[in-house]
Amino acid sequence: MFTSFSQEAMLPVLKNGSWTGKLQLNTTTNLPFEFIISGKKKSQLFTIINGEESIVLEKGKMMNDSIHYVFPAFNSELVVRKKNKRNIKGYWINYNKGKSYIIPFSASYGFKTRFPVKRDVTYPYIDGNWEATFDPGTADSSKALGIFHQKENKAKGTFLTETGDFRYLEGNVTADSLFLSCFDGSHAYLITGKILGDSMSGSFYSGKHWVGKWNARCNDYFQLSNPDSLTYMVDESKPFTFTLKDLTNTDFVFPNEQYTNKVTIIQIMGTWCPNCMDETKYFKEIYSKYHSSGLEIISVAYEVGNSFEDYVFKINRLKERYNLDFQFLIGGSANKGLASEQFNMLNEIISFPTAIFIDKKGKVRRVHTGFNGPGTGQYYIDYTIETDLFIQELLNEH
Repeated sequence: MFTSFSQEAMLPVLKNGSWTGKLQLNTTTNLPFEFIISGKKKSQLFTIINGEESIVLEKGKMMNDSIHYVFPAFNSELVVRKKNKRNIKGYWINYNKGKSYIIPFSASYGFKTRFPVKRDVTYPYIDGNWEATFDPGTADSSKALGIFHQKENKAKGTFLTETGDFRYLEGNVTADSLFLSCFDGSHAYLITGKILGDSMSGSFYSGKHWVGKWNARCNDYFQLSNPDSLTYMVDESKPFTFTLKDLTNTDFVFPNEQYTNKVTIIQIMGTWCPNCMDETKYFKEIYSKYHSSGLEIISVAYEVGNSFEDYVFKINRLKERYNLDFQFLIGGSANKGLASEQFNMLNEIISFPTAIFIDKKGKVRRVHTGFNGPGTGQYYIDYTIETDLFIQELLNEH
């Protein structure tokens, strides 16, 4: 059993300050990340840094000789063993991919750069937008928009895709290469690429289970497909209606009297999905802002787990963590095919999340595929401004 963090004598004290962590993706490849240890023995905090993002892990608990730090938004944890004052080791386990999805972890005290760089070297300049292709030449080939910001040898940015973004990537530029990484408890992304003028090509690692190729060319004019055009009503003359279970396992029928003459957003999501969590935080903001004026939000969850009770537990944990007041329903297992079957009035659900905007008369006015969160900078800001105005427009209609 876990023992309480209050059992002070059992707890190894970790040195406060910045640390360099590494996930061992395979025998030759490590994913580096930065974290900060802070606080006193009874309440030391473990904070992971990804660009502008800080993730404070839940208070550690002891089991045997290890501290277990749980990620607040995802079903995963870091298990840490102290080697000495300046070195620790352990592993990351992502329960959403199964109890056997374990990646070795090590860390040393001190942090300078994520990736090795040399001084007095001329660095190529990658700041700007890049037209990227992942898995080029394969059936899984897909387009992305790379957005990078560079200061000397340090780089930050992300990739936007038609189903969401890669969140906060951070790393370094060397004399001829780009290295970026992100570790947030769900994603473990490593991007490596050779730079040749206005083009790049390299490898993309997602945890220990996926390695693919990517290439890109500098292109400030490249745009992805409009996320409001990918999913749509098959027949707009037919009503938008569905029946699913609420968290008490009771049938919930939409529409119903509670949603009469209301503007409603149906969010197709999952608690395991980082882009869904970004969207949920934004939806909390607009719900607080516009609920009194007639806005309703219904989140339909597609979850990883073995039972209905597993799904409900994860949703209740999310509701409590973010203090969410809107309606949640259980769609079932995390499967886009299942979501497409249940919402067969649409052509297809191609992404978690997907947001369906319904006006006061029950008509679907917009379906937004994916979500580009705060890590995309101006793209996120533009989306929130435009969406706020759109909701105001719907609320003002008679």
